Amino acid sequence: MIDIKLIRENKELVKENIKKKFQDEKLPLVDEVVELDQRIRELKSNGDTLRQERNATSDEIGVLFREKKVDEANAKKQRVVEINGQLESIEKEEQELSETLKSKMMIIPQIIDDSVPIGKDDSENVEIEKYGEPFVRDYEIPYHADICEALGGLDKDSAGRTSGNGFYYLIGDIARLHEATIAYARDFMISKGFTYAIPPFMIRSDVVTGVMSFAEMDAMMYKIEGEDLYLIGTSEHSMIGKFKGQIIDEKELPIAMTSYSPCFRKEVGAHGLEERGLYRVHQFEKQEMVVLCKPEDAMEWYNKMWSYTVEFFRSMGLSVRTLECCSGDLADLKVKSCDVEAWSPRQQKYFEVGSCSTLGDAQARRLGIRMKTENGNQYLATLNNTVIASPRSLIAILEQCYQSDGSVVIPEVLRPYMGGLEVIKPKQK
Repeated sequence: MIDIKLIRENKELVKENIKKKFQDEKLPLVDEVVELDQRIRELKSNGDTLRQERNATSDEIGVLFREKKVDEANAKKQRVVEINGQLESIEKEEQELSETLKSKMMIIPQIIDDSVPIGKDDSENVEIEKYGEPFVRDYEIPYHADICEALGGLDKDSAGRTSGNGFYYLIGDIARLHEATIAYARDFMISKGFTYAIPPFMIRSDVVTGVMSFAEMDAMMYKIEGEDLYLIGTSEHSMIGKFKGQIIDEKELPIAMTSYSPCFRKEVGAHGLEERGLYRVHQFEKQEMVVLCKPEDAMEWYNKMWSYTVEFFRSMGLSVRTLECCSGDLADLKVKSCDVEAWSPRQQKYFEVGSCSTLGDAQARRLGIRMKTENGNQYLATLNNTVIASPRSLIAILEQCYQSDGSVVIPEVLRPYMGGLEVIKPKQK
């Protein structure tokens, strides 16, 4: 949520930012917010004036009664009653307008960084750099679901019977490989100085609306029937929510945490769930990075965080690239974002395995997270980044490490988490 002061003082900047995100339908919101803000401030001023009059009048009433000027005192008392009625009306209008103002401001997108490329959608995202060769094998690489099934590691038919489309059973060494990547990601981030955490997997609605836009919420979140609880779509949600309403001494910043969680997503409006594959599913597991820092340090942390993900994938010998998200592909709370994509030798193209974002003070404003400084309390910056999201990372390993005999070589760094196993071989029929 943007600072109302910025909209007040530089509404043309806010409008220009909306145009850069190709959301022209939101342009009228800026003028509406300015008008609402002006009216609310007028009401506050009128209310303050009336309260001052009420206090002064109340003081006069006591004096008049002591002087036996009963009629004048009663007249003053009647004025206090009138003032109370006016204040009740003003306070009611102020509350209603404030709620309307907040709802409109929640829809206005965050000011994007000047370095963000301008584009309408993800087709105009910009490649930053490749890490490792985008190689092509001289033998056929099967579809990842077929690789899993040949290795005795995937059962989507049973999952369809128990849970429906978008769910899966991972079995045997494939399940072990899946968990090995998560465990290695945890230890990798701990080695970078991040504190490990396992957060709640359900959060309240006021946390949901604090960490994401309404559009994202409707498309992603599963609501628990009859309760004010939602299943998390990523542990970033509950990790940022951990600090809701808190004032943190700036000496304690930065706070860098890495969190594990299962994740649940409706995937409404996505390109459709795969019948056989694991790329787009309702349930997956994730190791996340979350950082709270001073606003002036946010970009330095942003660059460190996405580079950690690249380093993590390269340590497994996997080829990846970074792709900068253009303005039209940025969620409304984001200042800047990039994706890490893994190479698919089967499709001969890259696919997303993680995303890094700096959100400025947007989440902090929504959730009331501030830092205590010598100059008073100020909103801090929040950032998040995927270390690994499996089974997407599993797909990258299966394809890039697939051998001509149908086996999959386990990346060396994962072998200690697999009991020393080096290769997963096809099951004998």
